[in-house]
Amino acid sequence: MRLDLATTRHGGFQLYLRLLREARGYWPAIAGLLVLQILTAPLKLLAPVPLKIVVDNVLGSRPVPGVMRRILPSAVLDSATGLLVFAVILLVAVTTLVYLKALALWVAQTYTAQKLVLSFRAKLFHHVQRLSLSYHDSRGSTDSTYRIQYDAEAIQKVAIGGVIPFVTACVTLLGFLVVITILDPVLALIASAVMPALFLFARSFGPRLRREWKTVKEVESSAMSVLQETLGSLRVVKAFGQEGRQHRQFVDKSNMGVRRQIRVACTQGGFDLLVGVTTALGTAVVLFLGVQHVLDGRLTLGNLLIVMAYLTQLYGPLEVISRKATELQSGLASAERAFTLLDERPEVVERANAISIGRARGEIRFEGLSFGYDPGVTILREIDLVIPAGARVGIVGRTGVGKSTLVNLLMRFHDPTRGRIILDGLDLRDYELRSLRNQFALVLQDPVLFSTTIAENIAYARPGADMKAIVAAAKAADAHEFIEALPEGYETCVGERGMRLSGGERQRISLARAFLKDAPILMLDEPTSAVDVKTEKSIMEAMRRLMEGRTSLMITHRPGTLAGCDLLLRIVDGRVAEIPSEAAQ
Repeated sequence: MRLDLATTRHGGFQLYLRLLREARGYWPAIAGLLVLQILTAPLKLLAPVPLKIVVDNVLGSRPVPGVMRRILPSAVLDSATGLLVFAVILLVAVTTLVYLKALALWVAQTYTAQKLVLSFRAKLFHHVQRLSLSYHDSRGSTDSTYRIQYDAEAIQKVAIGGVIPFVTACVTLLGFLVVITILDPVLALIASAVMPALFLFARSFGPRLRREWKTVKEVESSAMSVLQETLGSLRVVKAFGQEGRQHRQFVDKSNMGVRRQIRVACTQGGFDLLVGVTTALGTAVVLFLGVQHVLDGRLTLGNLLIVMAYLTQLYGPLEVISRKATELQSGLASAERAFTLLDERPEVVERANAISIGRARGEIRFEGLSFGYDPGVTILREIDLVIPAGARVGIVGRTGVGKSTLVNLLMRFHDPTRGRIILDGLDLRDYELRSLRNQFALVLQDPVLFSTTIAENIAYARPGADMKAIVAAAKAADAHEFIEALPEGYETCVGERGMRLSGGERQRISLARAFLKDAPILMLDEPTSAVDVKTEKSIMEAMRRLMEGRTSLMITHRPGTLAGCDLLLRIVDGRVAEIPSEAAQ
């Protein structure tokens, strides 16, 4: 497993393009939003017109412009009151249109943004589930959770919150420049002189802000990890009286995040200060020269007012363009983290010509198998072994010698470093992954239950199973009696990780799930290590029924659970040795 560093090495422009490609399914909706947003430009151009009419044509004696003469009746044109009423009506109409446009844009933008983020999150979640267990073992779950839940929002920050305002600002900027140039070319030239400075500021601050935002995301993910680990292990925390220690760790991580956020705020604030001072200087110069032009008779007072109004709105888009270049650095930092996750490649990959398997007979062969999680560190070495179909195999050995690793290799959670595993005459890598894993039922030392009902937990092995099949599986696992005694029976919610049930009850539900799956190969990993002797006896009876007619591999430290095994294996120093059955009886 190696990280594809393509996303971490290219610049912001490549990230923009990749985010837009991810959003291509929503391009028509984004185009519609862009059209709605661009309507802002003509509405803003109309906004100062009522004031010009009042100043030049109602209060002053300037002739009405030719466009108005062609569209207004003479009764309005020849009356100051009529022109005033027209100006007031135009003001109300333009304002109403502005807010109607804003409402439509807000609803459409919210819908598109949420659907876009959901689609990207779903893609990340699907990909994370495909990644190899070694990735999750080394990175933990919290960082991936943070990237899916929070970093995925970058796609709407850039595709909608970035591209649309940027394009709209460019169109608006062009429109105002054209109008100001028509009114006074000199003032237009002076007003546009601030553009190069704003561009240089954005180029200078952008990369720095992106680095700082990336650090903020990493620190926030670290604080979230402390929170998740503490709540997930609350019994241990309370048992050892370490609430204060966990609290301090969380506060320390969070304070680090606060300091990083303040640092980002200072950098962003410095940029905003430069932008504000630069545009203020441009406005001051235009105002000074504009007054001179009015005094010289080159410009009317109404036109100066409309130039200054347009100038304010001209600098608005300029500030949007320059600020977006820095504000979006947070989104780009998140996008880089999300794409880094998306670029991870699973170790276990399904071959292009993989075949499906209906129901396996269950004959398993290990041929020269060696495996290690890290280069140069071998856990299992040179294993040659044949397990006949339907055999019951007990696996023993000290903790950490590779017993569970052997099971993980059988289910292709990992692939061998050398050698191969044969199932019914074919290398495991020749089978479709889903088809292969359907051949196994797994019962773990610590049963995994989901925060839903008992019935749904049992049916997890076979989604869509009817209640009759679920009850039959529960009876086979000796779980039906205690389930029926619960107030809500099979509809009882087991709580997070099944913590509303005892360890023995959780294990029997896990066994019922294996019964329902009815797979030809059964994997039992320390299934009775966490229960009392009486419960162990009940579970063992259920397991013996479950093992009938199946190839079964049972990892255990308890010799009593090995009774009835056809083959006993001991793992020592990474090698497998067969031991006489009598040794365990």
